[in-house]
Amino acid sequence: MAQKDRTIDVGTMTNAQKVAALLILLGPEAASEILKNISDEDEIEHITLEIAALHKVPQAHLEVILEEFHSLFQASGLMAQGGVNYARQLLESTYGDKKASAILDKMMASLQSTPFQFFNEADPSQLATSFQSENPQLVSLVLAYLRPEKAAAVLNNLPSKMQAAIASRISNMDRTNPEVLAEVERILENKFSSIVSQDFSKAGGIESLADILNRADRTTEKAIMESLEETDPELAENVRELMFVFEDLVQLDDRAIQRMLREVETKDLALALKGANEEVKEKIFKNMSERAGNMLKDDMEYMGPVRAKDVQEMQTKIVGIIRALESTGEIIISRGDEEDLLF
Repeated sequence: MAQKDRTIDVGTMTNAQKVAALLILLGPEAASEILKNISDEDEIEHITLEIAALHKVPQAHLEVILEEFHSLFQASGLMAQGGVNYARQLLESTYGDKKASAILDKMMASLQSTPFQFFNEADPSQLATSFQSENPQLVSLVLAYLRPEKAAAVLNNLPSKMQAAIASRISNMDRTNPEVLAEVERILENKFSSIVSQDFSKAGGIESLADILNRADRTTEKAIMESLEETDPELAENVRELMFVFEDLVQLDDRAIQRMLREVETKDLALALKGANEEVKEKIFKNMSERAGNMLKDDMEYMGPVRAKDVQEMQTKIVGIIRALESTGEIIISRGDEEDLLF
């Protein structure tokens, strides 16, 4: 279903649209946890539809939305007699002024945003290309504050000589003056703004919704999909297509694979596997007899070159079979939640 881009003015956004923008910004795992705790099914459906429809929200609007939610949460905390002052009173009455101040200082420091977090959203190879012309000491400072996996990805894309120099500097790095750090962060954010700018339109839409539902529990997923099927069957089908792809076969247990194989003809499976990765092929062959596996390999070999479109259509057909088996309860598609565990 073709999706029309919607660039929305923050002043005209409804509460549901703002919640949808916040959920997309938080990411699928956090969003699914929030959806689980919304009891009103109509509200879930409304927000879900907005997630699927929302495409473009300028960065400035996102900051306004985040500030609005932050203010709401802060006000809620104060009404519940929370906040720093309340925490200080409790700590002082328990530990005394000196220790209370030390605990609060440590707590507040941990709540401060880590420097250079905007680089965590940038493409590692692009960052590495830009960093090659920078002072290794400066690059070392940035990488020391990034998420380890992001820093490693950037380091992998740097020249070997620069890698060694940066690694050495990181290992010998000491504390940096917070004011200096803040100034460096401000300068770098302005300098690399074109690299780290986020295209929010890529985060919204059907793919984002499918990603969220893939991480939601089955009750939430089922309720949302049933609502979508009633209000917008085409949207529901588009979402469903993205919720399990052929490569996800590796998530199925051996019993589910064997059940699926009974429903798929060998020639169809051979065509689908022509475009599959080695992990998927290995999973399939593992659950076949030696004779059947050899026959399948022969079919794939004799088939010769095939069109990518034909492979995709066959993979989609097999995914449909898997979904049908799941809907009747004959197999379970694991999404990593506790409800899928068998005892």
